[in-house]
Amino acid sequence: MNHQIDSLAYTNRLRGLPPAHKLSFAIALLILSLVSHVAVQLSIALWLTIWIVVYAGIPAKLYLRLLLLPLMFLLTSVPALAIGAVAGDRIPTIQWDIWEGWGINIGSFYLYVSRIGIYQVSLLLARAIASTSCMYFILLTVPFTEILQILRKLRCPELVTELLLLMYRFIFSLLAIADEIWIAQNSRCGYRTWKLGMHSLGILIGQLLQRTLVNYRQVSLSLASRGFNGELRVWNSNPYKPSRRYTFEAVFGCTVLTLLSIVRIPGG
Repeated sequence: MNHQIDSLAYTNRLRGLPPAHKLSFAIALLILSLVSHVAVQLSIALWLTIWIVVYAGIPAKLYLRLLLLPLMFLLTSVPALAIGAVAGDRIPTIQWDIWEGWGINIGSFYLYVSRIGIYQVSLLLARAIASTSCMYFILLTVPFTEILQILRKLRCPELVTELLLLMYRFIFSLLAIADEIWIAQNSRCGYRTWKLGMHSLGILIGQLLQRTLVNYRQVSLSLASRGFNGELRVWNSNPYKPSRRYTFEAVFGCTVLTLLSIVRIPGG
């Protein structure tokens, strides 16, 4: 999936738009998603879905799979927010907070579904979905090298951009190596039992560390052989062409969402 995401960033339908425009658009929506109410946050998530799936041509199944990844982590925190607990003698004081009478006595404590907790969960989920959609828009439509070029234009320290580039390169390299080792082990029934699986996992981690060091030496030698002077430059020949339609839609949509974020919806 990781190579597919990187490939889509270079081949999506919005590839010809200036990366600065796409980054500015996503950052503006990200700020709105952090300061607005639930209705605007859900509107941002829905609008960006149209941009990613329809305009950029990203497969809908892949995008939904990507959205499910952070949502799975969020769902683990739902019980801690939605369920409240009080001592049995304090039940009358929290009757207003019990949602639809959902509660149960466990020993000397009373567990119940909290109205405030459900409201907090709705805020958390809406904000997380909107923010994640903004980040995925950048990830799926703007190649990482173009992001680094924008950081350089903004006078970001060269050391930071070079470290980001090397980290990005090694992430995909490590994932590819780990995938190859796992496939080889799995084809030999290396994960048939729990004990055997732990042994195979230990071998995988050891091999991954060893190959990482070898890969690092190869990269260092290749940079030295090419006269590396402490600065990495990435060449980009793609001609960018702003689109009046997309620019108008982005500006108009952000303006409408900003106005809606100012108007408070009852209960929002």
